Amino acid sequence: MDKLRLKFEKTGRAVYISHLDLMRTMQRVFSRAGVPLKYSEGFNPHAKISIILPLTVGTASRCEYMDFALTEDRDLAALPEALNRYMPEGIRALEAYAAPGKGAELRWLRLTGIMKGGRDAAFYSDFFARPSIPVEHRAKRGVRTDDIAPSIHLARFTDTADGVEAELVLHAQEPTVSPELMMAALGEDAPAYFRFTRMEAFREDMTPFR
Repeated sequence: MDKLRLKFEKTGRAVYISHLDLMRTMQRVFSRAGVPLKYSEGFNPHAKISIILPLTVGTASRCEYMDFALTEDRDLAALPEALNRYMPEGIRALEAYAAPGKGAELRWLRLTGIMKGGRDAAFYSDFFARPSIPVEHRAKRGVRTDDIAPSIHLARFTDTADGVEAELVLHAQEPTVSPELMMAALGEDAPAYFRFTRMEAFREDMTPFR
């Protein structure tokens, strides 16, 4: 069975599992569940699994996706339950299905989070409503400056007793805009603490990604 996709969540203590460790964890879980992953051929075979948009360590998500292939047919509806028996704390399989398209079709992410030790909600709302928001950041070919305003579909902020709650919809690939990049754009007005969770993923036309 080729071109399969697993939707899963990564929360709690599991947010500190790195991408490479997550790949190893998934391979062990499939093995212990008796679900045979397909491997590449050649001198150094590796499992045919790939995580779409790997998370930064410390970030939680309710909508992670892993593409994989199996050597035999399986009941995909029953697969999440079989895998969850062996998942570590904080990782939970939600759904398995035949992938309807490529991972590159994931273009937008909705995130929610909390910001503390900075300005109020009105300030952030006004700042991210600007028509141009240049930010300097490190890229593969050195330091560059990009305008992230066109890649912010939604930036909603609300004052609460615990800090400023935020809801964001950001472009996820080509170009990529993250909460970290948004905080960098704030400069000295950035909050002292912030944490966001991925909640939903969408295609370019804002239809749900699967």
